[in-house]
Amino acid sequence: MNREDRFLISRKPYAVAPQGLRTDGDNTAYLDAVWFRRRQGVTVACVGHLWDIQNPLPKDAAEFLARHDDGRYGGTCEGRWDGERYWGAQAPELIGAHLSLLRPMLANYPAIPDGYDGWWTFHTA
Repeated sequence: MNREDRFLISRKPYAVAPQGLRTDGDNTAYLDAVWFRRRQGVTVACVGHLWDIQNPLPKDAAEFLARHDDGRYGGTCEGRWDGERYWGAQAPELIGAHLSLLRPMLANYPAIPDGYDGWWTFHTA
């Protein structure tokens, strides 16, 4: 992936959590991420993760991002907020956690939320 200083929603950028790398022990790595998209003309804030099969497994987020070059599937959305409606998790505590991140994220569009690093994209310069 490539890091860009400027936010362009058309390039489908992601902000990642540098400490949010997880692996399943079977060559699949996951990195927590947030992003903005447009759905039917409305800007939405999303929380979820990027995933990639990498062998050997990456040691940290920087290595994951350096080797992640296939954006066909995009991010896996676990929660989405459009300013009126929430879509995603069903567990009340997870809904609360998502909304505590997504509400201010959408209100401060296109700022990167605290604790995240961005903007990362699969597009080339």
